[in-house]
Amino acid sequence: DVQLQASGGGLVQAGGSLRLSCAASGFTFDDVNIGWFRQAPGKEREGVSGISFSDRRINYADSVKGRFTISSDNAKKMVYLQMTSLKPEDTAVYYCAADSHPTGGSYYLDQYEYDYWGQGTQVTVSS
Repeated sequence: DVQLQASGGGLVQAGGSLRLSCAASGFTFDDVNIGWFRQAPGKEREGVSGISFSDRRINYADSVKGRFTISSDNAKKMVYLQMTSLKPEDTAVYYCAADSHPTGGSYYLDQYEYDYWGQGTQVTVSS
């Protein structure tokens, strides 16, 4: 079975850091994209970052560029999101998702590219 397990959320003060982890299983990891998304109360889900397991291409939302770093450990089937310089507006439930049939034109930040979703992990940034 395909499974995605996100973890690492918590409460942090503005300016602080957190690292989210996504454990993935059940895929053919030679060719899958993993993305991080977030959804704040009353707002639509937005793409944060994504990475290709095959060629390590990466994309970031403008709102997190320079502050967040996505990485993967293909052997462990893990994807990480290192978040630094956190702001109150980063507060949201963060989800990891998998695109099990990626194309060369993948954008990584479009939720409709992804066909599997994990449960979310809450990130709260206090001011």
